[in-house]
Amino acid sequence: MNIINVQTQKVEIPLQKPLITAIHKTESVGVLIIKIETDNGLVGENYVFALNRDRLAVFDAMIHSLTQFLIGKNPLYVEKIWQQMWLDCNPVGQKGISVSAISAIDTALWDLIGKQANLPLYQLFGACREKVKTYASSGLWLSASIDELIEEAHGFIDQGFRSMKLRLGKSKPQDDIARARALREAIGEDIEILTDANQSLTPRQAITLARQLEPLNIGWLEEPIAAHDLVGHNRVLEAINIPLASGETDYTRFGMKDMLDNKAVDVLMPDLQRIGGLSEFRKTAALASAYNVPISSHIFTEQSLSIAGSADNCISVEHVDWFAPIYQEKIQVIEGYIDMPSGPGLGFNFDYDFIDQNLI
Repeated sequence: MNIINVQTQKVEIPLQKPLITAIHKTESVGVLIIKIETDNGLVGENYVFALNRDRLAVFDAMIHSLTQFLIGKNPLYVEKIWQQMWLDCNPVGQKGISVSAISAIDTALWDLIGKQANLPLYQLFGACREKVKTYASSGLWLSASIDELIEEAHGFIDQGFRSMKLRLGKSKPQDDIARARALREAIGEDIEILTDANQSLTPRQAITLARQLEPLNIGWLEEPIAAHDLVGHNRVLEAINIPLASGETDYTRFGMKDMLDNKAVDVLMPDLQRIGGLSEFRKTAALASAYNVPISSHIFTEQSLSIAGSADNCISVEHVDWFAPIYQEKIQVIEGYIDMPSGPGLGFNFDYDFIDQNLI
């Protein structure tokens, strides 16, 4: 089996409601589809994305600059290909767009390998479970009123969720507390509330806010301060009684090791696009286990199930519905859990009717 072609397509997916956090505002998601074709007819699929459609051309150019390591090569040598791409990106930097391009290619290669083996990747990696906890993360945005939050929360419960994430970062901390309290009163104690401040606070502000949130039985406080401030993370972690979650903004196992060495998190949150693909995600899961730190995946629900089903220290996956339209298979949430996919590879295949109708 050798690679004979690499194709990309730019797609724009409209969102049902604008996405507004403390640092983001977007009305659509731009997606760059990647397909890696082999001489035996198998195709590996994956994507990277950008909020709105900006920067897709940059992703596209970076991916095509790396196809020199793919054409004519056996995709089973995925680790060799990863290392070649990694070394080649050294002059332009081994973070940012470089790692996103590597991630896109690496995960598509693993999809190919799973299809060649005719096994779901979570089983190919060594399965540890058949289902995993998930939480709703496609709503409860900063822009929503309290009434809208409560309506959305009940909608998530009706969909099968037993956990959901509330965005924080209002200019007045008392507004964040009021929203969290109203949500807790509306959904009761049996539904988990996670919170995400999207790097909007200083360490002192984060500590003050967390202490006021503690009586509301909050599952974690995510990225309360600037992602690069690892000393600040540790300061917050040691001062509060809510687990601190972070990691989505850093790159590769080396970035994750810095967070672990600095005791910056209670829950590590790798992002598939920034971590370096499934190859690097697996290494990160193993690394975190050596520190006795659980992981929870960031976005990329469909692809991250392969990690969740094979890494014993993965406690949950984030569920976002933005990318559901590009797949034929649809995720079902049952009593707060997602079953592992049964199909080979990632277990999810692109819906090219939708993709062709939404090409940029």
